[in-house]
Amino acid sequence: MSGDHGAPRPDYAARRAALRNLLVENGVDALLVTDLVNIRYLTGFTGSNAALLVYSWDTAEDRTVICTDGRYITQVGEQVPDLRAEIARASARRIVELAGEWQTGRVGFESHVVTVEEHHAFVEQGTGLELVPAPHLVEQLRLVKDAYEVERLRAACAAADAALATLLERGGLRPGRTERQVARELEWLMFEHGAEAVAFETIVATGANSAVPHHRPTDAVLAAGDFVKLDFGAKIGGYHSDMTRTLVLGEPSDWQREVYELVYAAQKAGREALKPGVACADVDAAARSVIEAAGHGELFVHGLGHGVGLRIHEAPGLAKTGTGTLLGGVALTVEPGVYFPGRGGVRIEDTLVVRDGGPELLTLTSKELTVVD
Repeated sequence: MSGDHGAPRPDYAARRAALRNLLVENGVDALLVTDLVNIRYLTGFTGSNAALLVYSWDTAEDRTVICTDGRYITQVGEQVPDLRAEIARASARRIVELAGEWQTGRVGFESHVVTVEEHHAFVEQGTGLELVPAPHLVEQLRLVKDAYEVERLRAACAAADAALATLLERGGLRPGRTERQVARELEWLMFEHGAEAVAFETIVATGANSAVPHHRPTDAVLAAGDFVKLDFGAKIGGYHSDMTRTLVLGEPSDWQREVYELVYAAQKAGREALKPGVACADVDAAARSVIEAAGHGELFVHGLGHGVGLRIHEAPGLAKTGTGTLLGGVALTVEPGVYFPGRGGVRIEDTLVVRDGGPELLTLTSKELTVVD
């Protein structure tokens, strides 16, 4: 159920203790957690329906309670043996009811997750609680990955690396195959190499389609002379990998070599800018300025990268509009691209972890221009 492949269990109690510090800072007595990814981060529970109540004082761990429905009675007992479990279909409403019975006072809720209708239902329960917005508190904790999380990310990246290597060894990338055929084989190979799921819908884009940043695979046929852009990832233990490689079928033309070398240089500049304390917008600028200097700034149409972890897209964002500064231990992607509409494009992407002295590279497939004969 957890997909952790025998990995050691994270210290969920320590994560909840860290959350308590944030609750004190934000002046709430408890937090109602309804985002399922955040619940997984704090407890290890992976079911599809749950709510969690975490108190702000250190002695309240015995009051921390998770609620799920009858489908998960066995699962919650196995995955969350250290917490009180309630069983109710309307899990969040049951948690609010308990908080009222315990006269909790100020209860923060994940206002970036709770709908207006859900909030109205909480108020209508008449518990006497003061419900206050408390967005993105758990996400603040999730920014910096611990050793367990990095190991899961590393395993997911290794599965994707191995899948691509096997695809090439078996001749799976060749003229005459369709984008869909390549995508399905690449996904299956990730499963063969240990993935529990694919991280997102695999992108295979050939020829002119490679100029579409998020092209969805079609029956377009790979042909000699094409760029083929592969953007894919594996999921292990709930953690995602994300990698893009752009290859060429047959001897590349001069323009293909030129654009590839440009994106390669921009990606290198972006990776080298990943250091604790550097502004997210400055990392984007380090890579973007390389492309702009070559006169193709308008063809780099997206941000440089994003955080990655229990979700494929997490904070922080590396973009012109990115806010904040990098912290050591943050996992993210660096993925510049240059796209010539109707002709073709290149994107090169890695998953990395910010470290003192330089980032740790998790996606290890070569970034040299690969020519598929």
